[in-house]
Amino acid sequence: MTDGGKNWVVVEDLPLAIDRAASVPLAVQVADGLRTAATSGALRGGDRLPSSRELATRLGVSRTVVTAAYDQLHAEGWLSGRHGSGTYLTASPEPIAAQVTTARRADPAVGLLDLGAGAPCIEVIDRAAWRRAWRAVSDRNPLVRKERAGEPDYRAAVAEHLLRHRGLGPGSGSVVLATAGTSSAVSELAAALLRPGDVAAIEDPGYSRAAGAFQTAGVRLVPVPVDADGLRVDQLPLDTKMVYCTPAHQFPLGARMPAARRVELVEFARRTGALVIEDDYDGELRYDTAPLPLLAALAPELVVHLGTTSKILCPTLGVGWMVAAPAVTDAVLNHRELTGTGPAPAGQQVVAELARHGDLARHLRRLRREMPLRRALVIEELRGRGLTVRGDDAGSHLFVPLDSAPREEAAVAAAAEAGVYLDGLGRYTRGPRHTFGIALGYAALSRADLPVAVRSAGEALARVVQWTP
Repeated sequence: MTDGGKNWVVVEDLPLAIDRAASVPLAVQVADGLRTAATSGALRGGDRLPSSRELATRLGVSRTVVTAAYDQLHAEGWLSGRHGSGTYLTASPEPIAAQVTTARRADPAVGLLDLGAGAPCIEVIDRAAWRRAWRAVSDRNPLVRKERAGEPDYRAAVAEHLLRHRGLGPGSGSVVLATAGTSSAVSELAAALLRPGDVAAIEDPGYSRAAGAFQTAGVRLVPVPVDADGLRVDQLPLDTKMVYCTPAHQFPLGARMPAARRVELVEFARRTGALVIEDDYDGELRYDTAPLPLLAALAPELVVHLGTTSKILCPTLGVGWMVAAPAVTDAVLNHRELTGTGPAPAGQQVVAELARHGDLARHLRRLRREMPLRRALVIEELRGRGLTVRGDDAGSHLFVPLDSAPREEAAVAAAAEAGVYLDGLGRYTRGPRHTFGIALGYAALSRADLPVAVRSAGEALARVVQWTP
């Protein structure tokens, strides 16, 4: 069957078609078609699919193509089956599917191509390595109780990762703890070290979940302005007990805190006794710039270094880490002992397995090859339309400044009408608004969707910039 010059092959009795003229690999087309059929209701849980040999015959492709598509869907949790009993569509995909599919996030970009900030690039995950790690973990004996500090092999893997990729060595006397992620770590630090009414300072605009974690602990949250060099240290209240910041790539404006500002922040902590939380959420990614010294390397006794696998792998692992002085980690462990809380072992074990076989290091190399290409595509599109781009020399998102709240709101609305989700700064701002614009992420979408989404976003932003409110 042909349509508009394309060479379509349609499978009868199964809502599946492939386009031989398309640049998308045939195995990807088969997997995408079956996934779409499942989400649309054309296929339902329990439906039996043709064997790989039968479907390959119907499509006129090699069996390898169909086997690769089935393997992909098995890994994502869409398919189930045993040797000799057939392949079936599951009633709903397993949780792993949310970790490895490559289309859209559910919140708040339902039904939209997602250019929001903060999502990882899961398209580069090696699915074979991913499955191998999960299988290895599932073969372990169940734990009687979990380690409050985290699984030893995971903590060792994190220490090696920090040494190789962030230059943070073990010589400072600091202790590595596993965490359930950044917001969870902030919650633990606030609960273990602060009292209700103590002052915690946070960047403004800044990471909303960190702010929420402080507020849940009952502390007094003070939003502190951010400029082109990151957190304004001169605006910190002298009675600050804890400072949260993102110096490697300020979230969401993208500033990299220069060495002088880092020293200024450390000196403030020495002078006032404040504890600094350094959230290094995407510190592994930088472009054409030399690494700057970590705050934790400058003053390990004053700084808590936080990291996460949410940006380099996927958030549903629920795994992060904390590096801090023994007095801090002891307080956190005491809090865990009293409350029975702490990070779950499964995600830690998966990361440790990936690291054990070199798969984590290989993944980071793939990620570092992929992200510059995506960044270049976005910058070319936006600057080609005369738009200003900032904060693009690190991480997986950049910032497009606008001059007013109405223009920001109009940009988000115009992009949504074009089928694209954009992040306005309004959702990250807690104090008086002085900065407006869009935090645009380029990691979440597939290679096929990203150019389409960026083009639509660029058109919407260019129209709004020329619009007179």
